[in-house]
Amino acid sequence: MGTAEFIYNNKAHSSTQITPFKANYGQDPRIGFEGRKKGKYKGAEKFVMKIKEIQEEARAALGKAQEEMKKYADRKRGEVNDYKVGDLVMLSTKDLKYQMVGRRTEKLMERFVGPYKIKKIVSTNVIELELPSIIRIHLVVNISRICRYIEQVKGQKKEQPAPVIIEGEEEWEVKRILNK
Repeated sequence: MGTAEFIYNNKAHSSTQITPFKANYGQDPRIGFEGRKKGKYKGAEKFVMKIKEIQEEARAALGKAQEEMKKYADRKRGEVNDYKVGDLVMLSTKDLKYQMVGRRTEKLMERFVGPYKIKKIVSTNVIELELPSIIRIHLVVNISRICRYIEQVKGQKKEQPAPVIIEGEEEWEVKRILNK
């Protein structure tokens, strides 16, 4: 165990570029067995200044590493949308495989369903939705699972033709077959 501790304390840290032992004591750990000197050490003042300098360098290196980590962490974060009661939102179907009644395959299911109205704002990250009975989940959802509903531009979405009722069943007229 002592060897492992020595190796750990004698290896330079990636963010500070100095060994943890040197950051604490101002020198690298001793490898051999040197005896202690008796009397006052004349270089004590120099030693204290050296320790403070090393600790300042380590603090600066850690601050720089922290700024870089923050920069990379903030790349994934976006701005928070301000939702109000009555706004229309779309609900993600990512985790709704088995809760969606009447949908046959996950492969052909939409990414978002809705729009649904916001019933209540519980907190900045959680809202309560007015969901239909076919979606069997809790009404309170995290805002990461919703997105703001944007109305369709006229002519953007094709209207499906009305079905033709033949012998009491709905059927559609096929204009052409695309793949053989």
